This record gives sequence, structure tokens and C-alpha cells, in this order.
Amino acid sequence: MDARRGPFDDFLIATGLLTVLPVGATATEDGAIAAAAWAFPLVGAGVGGLAAIAFLVAETLGLAALPSGLLAVAAGIALTGAFHEDGLADTADGLGGGSDRAAKLAIMRDSRHGTFGILALVLSVALRAAALAALGDPLHAGLALIAAHAASRGALPPVMRLSSPARPDGLAAAAGRPRRAVAVAAAAIGAAVALAMLGPRAGAVALALTGGAIALAAILAQRQIGGYTGDVLGLCQQLGEIVMLLAAAAT
Repeated sequence: MDARRGPFDDFLIATGLLTVLPVGATATEDGAIAAAAWAFPLVGAGVGGLAAIAFLVAETLGLAALPSGLLAVAAGIALTGAFHEDGLADTADGLGGGSDRAAKLAIMRDSRHGTFGILALVLSVALRAAALAALGDPLHAGLALIAAHAASRGALPPVMRLSSPARPDGLAAAAGRPRRAVAVAAAAIGAAVALAMLGPRAGAVALALTGGAIALAAILAQRQIGGYTGDVLGLCQQLGEIVMLLAAAAT
């Protein structure tokens, strides 16, 4: 374990991993990411807040709800360097195009994107923008963005805790396995943010649907490739964000 001094160091490590912000902190030792994983939903809430500002500015300038939603999604992508979108595309290509476990993992490691990956990216952006457009006003869209970004990242440590890396190398293996307390804290923080932003009833419904979708994705990855990779975590985040936004728009 590295010589981190406290929660703020964890937050900086999580920020350095999940965003392109120059915070000057990186996980230099195995297990540092797992120890800092409780802060994932806090970083997500920040990303969601900045995306919400992008939505507000776009609508203030007179843009309609759909292009405002697209710009909010683009802002989130820019802040994270398309980190999770890349994982979504790689996982879609691997699970959709590989004939066996070895082939799926090899495709997921290839940086080039195929048909399944491109389609997954198009659907991800389109569904998120459409959900924001359906929410309409900047207040409700902004609250939903904060909830979705926080809760979707808060679900990642439990996936890392309950599953295991699909291969002995790569980001997932280097990240380590979060302690139970870290996984519970991440899930609790993500859920608390979602409930605060969406309200008890709508938030509970959105959390249930989001948790179910991420659980199904984790089970699919376990059956297909024997565990999770960094790309699979990207799929889980994207799926969680999409479902959370759609649920908020529906309720």
C-alpha cells in the first residue's frame, strides 16, 4: 500500500483516474485505486455538476433541450477523456464479436473499435441526450446528471468487490480488490446523492433499476470472460448512467 495520508489523497487519486483534470495525483502502487474507490461517487457528482452547468449555459443561450442535452453529455465526455465510453465500446466489441473467452479478451484489448462498439457509443450518447431533453428544464436535468454520474460510479467498487479480474494483468488487476467497507461506502454515497437529487420515491426507483442493470452486466461478464476488466467497469458505469437518466425522465 502507498503512503497516502488521508481521505483527501484518496479523492485526488480517484479524480486523477476518472477525469482528465491535472490534480497531480496518480495511483503508483497496486491496491491504491481500490483503497480510494470510496471516492468514486464524489468525483462522479462533480462531473455531473459540471455537465449540468453545460446544460444550463446551452439553454440560457437559447438552444433547445436536445442539443443542450448533447452538449451536457459532451461536457462529461470531455471531463473524463471518454474513459468509460472507451470501456463500453471495447466490451461491446469483445462480448459481441468474440467466439470464446480468449477471443473476447483479445478483442477487448484491441484499441480499435468495431461495429458493436460504435453502435454502443451511438446508443449511449443518444439515450442520455434524449433523457435530458425529456427532463427539459435545467434544474431537473442538472439534478438528474449529478445523480446519474454519482450513482453509476458508486456501483463500481461493489462490482470490483464481488467479482474478480478476468485476467492477471491490466487495470482491473492492478487496481486491487476494495475492502468491504470501501465498497459499502461507495455504494452508500452514490445512493445518498441520487436520493438527495431525485427525491426519495423517484430516487429509489432509479437506484433499483440502475442496480439491476449493472448487476446483469456484471453477471454477463462473469459468464462470458470469467470476471471483470477495466473495460467492463466502463460498461457498468455507462449502463448505470443511462438507466438512471432514463428512470429520472420517466418518473
